[in-house]
Amino acid sequence: MRDSTSDVWETMSTARTIRRFTDEPVDDTTLRRCLEAATWAPSGANAQSWRFVVLRSAQQRAVVAKAAAHALAVIEPVYGMSRPAPDDDSLRARNNRATYELHDRAGEFTSVLFTQRRFPTASELLLGGSIFPAMQNFLLAARAQGLGACLTSWASYDGERLLRDAVGVPEDWMLAGHIVVGWPKGRHGPLRRRPVEHAVNAEVWDRPIQWTRASEATGETDPGERSDGRNVK
Repeated sequence: MRDSTSDVWETMSTARTIRRFTDEPVDDTTLRRCLEAATWAPSGANAQSWRFVVLRSAQQRAVVAKAAAHALAVIEPVYGMSRPAPDDDSLRARNNRATYELHDRAGEFTSVLFTQRRFPTASELLLGGSIFPAMQNFLLAARAQGLGACLTSWASYDGERLLRDAVGVPEDWMLAGHIVVGWPKGRHGPLRRRPVEHAVNAEVWDRPIQWTRASEATGETDPGERSDGRNVK
């Protein structure tokens, strides 16, 4: 049974990064729905100057595996990562074990390279507003259909040149991101996040926000609570 959902709040609150996948391939119908959802995202001036490249041939998956190895060599010292001992069952060890499994099996999975055309009048950060929402739509559509997905750094570092050359991405296009997708081992969500108040201030930089709860004044349902009573904050 696929862990799918049509509830947008459940989708967003349980869309965990998945790094462990089964051997079952992602079918075209499911993958196409994820990519179609990506095209529904906002795009500056509705230019839709993006291209999504599906990588699933043996040749391209081998390139992805090389890019993943380059990325792992970079992130290990940055995050102080190492392969955990077999008997280490700590949370950190479990997280690291999943990360290493993803990198070790990088050549086995379908993935998508997200690219965005460069424009001389806009910074790369500004242009990100026209491609990152597409990537988020892809991730949410994957979760809604029961897929697992992981946004990787494999199109960065030395992996950028490997993937750019293998795919033939023109130099006036940016490699905005890379997502691995597959059927998950384990389960989705719930997410572990700080309370929203940790990130939100009111009017000025360091003033905590104070909420007026509509439910207290009018009896309306709190927007952070599902109709079935499950809190999704």
